[in-house]
Amino acid sequence: MTKQKMTPSEALVETLVAEGVQNVFGIVGSAYMDALDLFPAAGIRFIPVAHEQAACHAADGLARVTGKPQVCIAQNGPGAANFVSAMTAAYWAHSPVVAIAPETGSMGIGTGGFQEIDQMAMFEKQTVYQVRVNRPERMAELSRQCFYRAKLENGPTHLNIPRDYFYGICEDEIYPTMVLSRGIGSKQALEAAAKLLVGAKYPVILSGGGVSQADALKEVTALAEYLTAPVVNSYLHNDTFPGDHPLSCGPIGYCGSKAAMRTIAKADVVLALGSRLGPFGTLPQYDMEYWPKTAKIIQVDANAKVLGLSKRVDVASIADAKEYADELLKIIQTLKPGMKANTDRLADVEKEKGIWNTELDSWSSSTNSLMHPRRFLQELTKAMPKGSIVATDIGNNSSMCNAYLKFTGIRQHISALSWGNCGFAYGAAMGAKIGCPDKPVFAFQGDGAYGISGIAEVMTAVRENIPVIAVVANNFEWGAEKKNQIDYYNNRFVGANLRENPDYAKLAEDMGAKGYRVEDYRQVGDVVRDAVASGRPCVINAVIQGGEEVLAEPFRRDALKMPVRYLEKYSHLNA
Repeated sequence: MTKQKMTPSEALVETLVAEGVQNVFGIVGSAYMDALDLFPAAGIRFIPVAHEQAACHAADGLARVTGKPQVCIAQNGPGAANFVSAMTAAYWAHSPVVAIAPETGSMGIGTGGFQEIDQMAMFEKQTVYQVRVNRPERMAELSRQCFYRAKLENGPTHLNIPRDYFYGICEDEIYPTMVLSRGIGSKQALEAAAKLLVGAKYPVILSGGGVSQADALKEVTALAEYLTAPVVNSYLHNDTFPGDHPLSCGPIGYCGSKAAMRTIAKADVVLALGSRLGPFGTLPQYDMEYWPKTAKIIQVDANAKVLGLSKRVDVASIADAKEYADELLKIIQTLKPGMKANTDRLADVEKEKGIWNTELDSWSSSTNSLMHPRRFLQELTKAMPKGSIVATDIGNNSSMCNAYLKFTGIRQHISALSWGNCGFAYGAAMGAKIGCPDKPVFAFQGDGAYGISGIAEVMTAVRENIPVIAVVANNFEWGAEKKNQIDYYNNRFVGANLRENPDYAKLAEDMGAKGYRVEDYRQVGDVVRDAVASGRPCVINAVIQGGEEVLAEPFRRDALKMPVRYLEKYSHLNA
């Protein structure tokens, strides 16, 4: 293709088109208005949100369900700064978000002009690549590089553009970037892993986010079945192995499955496939130190930097999870052809799941007039149609979801992961719904997190006809922190109670959405079915029981100790 004369704005927009971008999330701003003017003619839908953080989360959600780079754009300065937290969420999710952030004009950089801040520094630690356009003639080249690196390193990138560089004349060549694969990794490492697994007495597969990102569900399932290896999901990646499979044990990590934890504790070999083995996702839970101390660990990830970072590993491979799992199975079949199903392990998995399900049921009973949160979650997840996508926030009730959400396919569980920022779910759900318009998409948030992002963005969903179903677990409190104040501070609640919450259902109706208020668990199934059938943005205000007796396990105790007060004016606070 020969070079053509165009403006830098045209070069940017044509690069987006070449990369298959159909949607851009943001808030209208003067800094990039010349490019924005071209979006409709280029076939790009601009989706204006209420807050830039939601724009970045929406791009993240869309990227996670499609596996392709997606774009958010902001006004320079304050608008770009509102991307920071959401970009960090995308970074830890290995999500290919391209954040376009115009900045102050090139002649004013460093003078402290209107809405000026060093935007490069803001995004330095939570991107896999960032670049400032240093000449308008390089707009297509540097934009293209952001998409390439987002795909290559499976993470967010930042394109910083002085606002005067959208104008002028340049000659550019427009073409799409390459898609590369990590392949199967080292053949020697593959053979070593195969020998360990063939000789294992109790092999367990830890299926991580890389399985979903590589579309490797078929390959991992075939490998697990041939080895009769139980499979546990890594923390908040409940969609990386079919929840209804006989070898599925559920997720490890905070508020996860005790069946999964007890199972992986028995392993003599663990295959961590597509997982960085993040420290928070392997911490003791339910007073169980379940990570096997003597097991041989095989770690496979597309990112070489995470191999052996959090756990000592015996065999490591830089590889694509799909291609690796397929090749590993072939080697195992050669080493040990015709392996028969291990009925003892299958029975053991069934037993552990039975014990865990019985315990979950027992936790859900309550004599309180309001719904027990666990009973609500049981009814909610039972009513969600098969194939639904669920975006989950952070917080006490959102964390409890980890024990109940089960999926049959990849890219269905969209979570805040280890960044753990409140306000994630609704924006991410909007992006997921745009990417999968035929699937029901739910955003699950507590009342605290919903107040951060959900309320305002319901207006976005109504205006843009994005039929997301918001589920608000409304217990009138910041539950995770309230649990700490109960256990450590003798029920002295500061900032934890949210007693003046509005009726979110009525508020939704006022904004043009459909609202439901639910206080009885027997109504949950009918409400969910009606919301799905409506095809409209919906808000389910689920008023649930709060307080000490229903809150989940303690969340973060890494820096908490029983308080001691020495000053006389505070001495009465000593426990």
